Amino acid sequence: MFNLFISKIEPETVKIALNHANWVQAMQEELNEFERNKVWRLVLTLKDASVVRMKWVFRNKLDKEGNVIRNKSRLLVKGYCPEEGINYKEMFSPVARLESVRIFLAYVAHKNFEVFQMDVKCSFLNGELEETVYME
Repeated sequence: MFNLFISKIEPETVKIALNHANWVQAMQEELNEFERNKVWRLVLTLKDASVVRMKWVFRNKLDKEGNVIRNKSRLLVKGYCPEEGINYKEMFSPVARLESVRIFLAYVAHKNFEVFQMDVKCSFLNGELEETVYME
């Protein structure tokens, strides 16, 4: 079924994304997860503080046939210097190694456990930092 509210175009900038309600909704979902997990709070930046910048990245989630099923946005910290045409659109997420998955499944089979699959949207938000990070 075709959803008229899902955009097939991935915006290059926030300015473009803000002109489309579906992308605004995707951005709001990301911000709601930040608020729900209490990962940040708004404060005044200290004068001598090192500040990292952030960037919105927009992606379409596709089904097996390549149809757009969902618009997804992520707010990322710019901890790199991308170069247009080389690595500008790359982003990385930590994933489990195949060996780890195999060991896990072997243990589950050995113990006759039941396994459920789920999509964890914001697992990276649960890490603890010892230092203060200022983002802009």
